[in-house]
Amino acid sequence: MDDSVPTRAAGPTDISDGLVKREAKKAAVWLGVAGLFALAVILAQPIMVIIGGIVFAAMIDGGQRLIARVAPFLPRGLRITLVLLGAVSFLVWLVTFAGGQIAAQAAEFPAVVQAQLARLTLWAQSHGITMRDLNLQQIASQVLGSVGQVTRALGGIFGGFTTAFLIFILAIYFVIEPDIYRRGFAWMMPAESRDHFEGTALRMGKALRMLLFGRLIGMTVEGVATWALLAWWGVPMAALLGLLTGLLAFLPNIGAPISGLLMVLVGFSGGTEMGLFCIAVYVVVQTVDGNIIVPMVAKRTADLAPALVLGAQLVFGLLFGILGLMLADPIVAMIKIALERQAARNDANRTTD
Repeated sequence: MDDSVPTRAAGPTDISDGLVKREAKKAAVWLGVAGLFALAVILAQPIMVIIGGIVFAAMIDGGQRLIARVAPFLPRGLRITLVLLGAVSFLVWLVTFAGGQIAAQAAEFPAVVQAQLARLTLWAQSHGITMRDLNLQQIASQVLGSVGQVTRALGGIFGGFTTAFLIFILAIYFVIEPDIYRRGFAWMMPAESRDHFEGTALRMGKALRMLLFGRLIGMTVEGVATWALLAWWGVPMAALLGLLTGLLAFLPNIGAPISGLLMVLVGFSGGTEMGLFCIAVYVVVQTVDGNIIVPMVAKRTADLAPALVLGAQLVFGLLFGILGLMLADPIVAMIKIALERQAARNDANRTTD
């Protein structure tokens, strides 16, 4: 009986030339990389939602760790539940008690902007500045269009219920059992890179928790201080301006100038003294946040250059909209940590060799 393996004829896709075979494999790799980039572009929004879930999970995890310092005897699941209940309670209070007042103030905002533009036109004409080439209605529409973009962006935060719900659900899954997802992602990597990834992921998580904790403190301080000071002076729409200032504080470098411009614009609608007071409030609040809160946070997190953060916000905002603008800072922090870890690993390998 003949046990020899039968000889099979060569097919049309068989490559006998070793050089061609190697180059074909290289081409397949590059085509696969290009395909992954194209897939990432097509799936940009779902990817940003997943990253948003990771970032929000880091916030929840930071809250439960803070509770653990006060009440370490509570189980982790209960601490997470307390954090989620606190967040939901704040949203319910915001909609129930503050929603009507803020909505009424927001309805008055366009009229205030138009009145301020009319006053600005009269002031320019009284100082000999010709306005023949400028249309007041056009200026008003442009300014209100800019304000409308901010309003739509903020409305996207509150009105994008589907996206917010998905981020919320993903964050709960991530924070309940983070080890499962971290080990699963590491499993897809080469065996020699898994320990390195574990260390990098842990450092990213710690940096995100500290970064977002400091950001929440800054948002609270800026929002409450702005609302209290403006309400004490009698500035109209103080609650709306305080809320906008607190929310825009989540966007470093971009949020503060926008909130300050809106504050000063509304302030001068009540007179020169009120406008100067609004300028003073903006300077004091931003000075406290910039000289006390931000340095304290920067010492415990990834030290990010302001120009780098601003550039990332512009790029991510253009590519991914308001969600990319909000997540630019955490994404840059994670990329920076990954690069630093890889550089340290390369140095260690070079020393070993």
